[in-house]
Amino acid sequence: MSVGELIIFAYTFFVNGIFRRSKTLSLETISLPPRSGKPATGLFVALHGWGANADDVCSLATFVQLEDYQFIFPNAPFAHPQVPQGRQWYDLSNRDYEGLTESRQLLRDWLLNLEKETGIPLSKTVLAGFSQGGAMTLDVGLSLPLASLCSLSGYLHSQPQIQTATKPPVLLVHGTQDAVVPLQAAQKARDELNKLGLEVEYHELEMGHEIQPVVLDLLCDFIQR
Repeated sequence: MSVGELIIFAYTFFVNGIFRRSKTLSLETISLPPRSGKPATGLFVALHGWGANADDVCSLATFVQLEDYQFIFPNAPFAHPQVPQGRQWYDLSNRDYEGLTESRQLLRDWLLNLEKETGIPLSKTVLAGFSQGGAMTLDVGLSLPLASLCSLSGYLHSQPQIQTATKPPVLLVHGTQDAVVPLQAAQKARDELNKLGLEVEYHELEMGHEIQPVVLDLLCDFIQR
């Protein structure tokens, strides 16, 4: 089941108007309160992939069984050149990754501001992302004292560097039949992060470039542990 298909099942979760759109530090976001109705004990931030948007990934909240977590889904800052309503963290049409520097700084500043907005510290914030969003998760997440990082069908932009005393555990999940981001990109990320002494949980699944229910089960189990 792809991210786009998951949104069909999320309709009843949103029809009562329980999600909130806002714009902070130039990032538009969708925010969902904890399903438990209690104050949030953690924060789950998910970054969409190239050509998708926050509406696409917000449907994941229905399937991620973290009852006491607040969910926030930011839109990438740049419009996608081919996909109507689509967004991108940077341009993938060439090897220059145009826009990456700006998105990196913007996302980092936005994450640092979240505690002031939500009251939830970075130490209780999970940063996750799919595809290009997974790459941004690994890029920016290693510079912040986050609870954990989850990269789904993602990759590394360059040689990773840890810029914080805290080493967040990392979940990497990738499809063996992924025709968009090669499996070797995930294997390289695993090996490079292991060299840095990070705790890496790695899974290869029989799937393409997508998020199947089993991926969300692995993600929930990882976060809860």
